[in-house]
Amino acid sequence: MEGMVRKTLLIILCLFISSSLTSSHPKPAKPCKRITLYYHDTMFKGNNVQNASAAAITNSTGLGSFKFGETVVFDDPMTEDGDLASPAMARAQGFYFYNMKNTYNAWFAYSLVFNSSQYKGTINVMGADIMDVDRRDLSVVGGTGDFFMARGIVTFISDVVEGADYFRLKMDVKLFECY
Repeated sequence: MEGMVRKTLLIILCLFISSSLTSSHPKPAKPCKRITLYYHDTMFKGNNVQNASAAAITNSTGLGSFKFGETVVFDDPMTEDGDLASPAMARAQGFYFYNMKNTYNAWFAYSLVFNSSQYKGTINVMGADIMDVDRRDLSVVGGTGDFFMARGIVTFISDVVEGADYFRLKMDVKLFECY
């Protein structure tokens, strides 16, 4: 009888430990902060020095037909209304590289740098931009200032694409951890 009680207690303890290790945090019902911005990327093509905000720093590898291996650094303006002539609310500063041989796909790592009357600080973003999909999510992995230790999702929606020279993304920033 005593052996049976021990086995039962051991099983209950194992189940408790197992459930506490595998349980995840519940997803918040709604974001604690939400910002919509437009990301404007104008590639440097040799003759547009004044307007360029991004430049390839490596060439593609030649493996596949989708710029595989090409790396781009950027300092792109972020506006609230999608008009490139509007004042920038923030700058997106970082890089992306093309990382698939059989379709266009890029991997982004950048900071949204805010220095406006509305916000100060950074939101740090990284993740895959699967360009064949209408809406794609990247992770908010941290922040500073008004966005201290932020966590959340940035949803990319392609808005305007003008070949390889210019593209604009609508970015829906949803923060689920705000301090």
